Amino acid sequence: MIDDHLRHFEALYAASDDPWNVRGAWYEQRKRAILLASLGKPVYRSAFEPGCGNGAMSAALAARCERLLACDGAGAALEAARRALPPAARGAVRFERRRLPADWPDGQTFDLIVVSELAYYFELDAASALLARAAACLAPDGELVLCHYLHDFDDRACGTEALHRAVAALPGLAPTLRHQDQDFLLEAWTRAGGHP
Repeated sequence: MIDDHLRHFEALYAASDDPWNVRGAWYEQRKRAILLASLGKPVYRSAFEPGCGNGAMSAALAARCERLLACDGAGAALEAARRALPPAARGAVRFERRRLPADWPDGQTFDLIVVSELAYYFELDAASALLARAAACLAPDGELVLCHYLHDFDDRACGTEALHRAVAALPGLAPTLRHQDQDFLLEAWTRAGGHP
């Protein structure tokens, strides 16, 4: 199933470097602005963005991060992300090809992890395991942010609400933010006892 998904995404990005119009669609621009405004700190030392796609969110996050690791399983998506990254951000952002959840960067610590429009492509068990690994990689003052589309679509393997409940059930995390509108759910957690 993962290979089928990767082939599907490779084909989408081979046909267009912006298959979902994430750079131009008002929904995408608005969602990025709300996510960025919801972050608890002005600057993060080390951030991770799994499933970065064409890098639209990566470019926005780069302005707030000293170091950003952005990954995707589709090589064509990563090429689009590298091409679109503003020159001023190139020193702070590292793009890597990783097949999630297997290639999660275990052993690395991040004070920001943004999982946006990604986890619902996995069955709930695999998504829950991925999100548990995200929580395990958080620095003591780390922040985990999830943002997912609420409506149904063909490639969805699990529901947005179920994903977010899976994070809420993880030990050691404290909720800091919840935003829901007609289209997406955005939530953030920090390490319990940490300082956002």
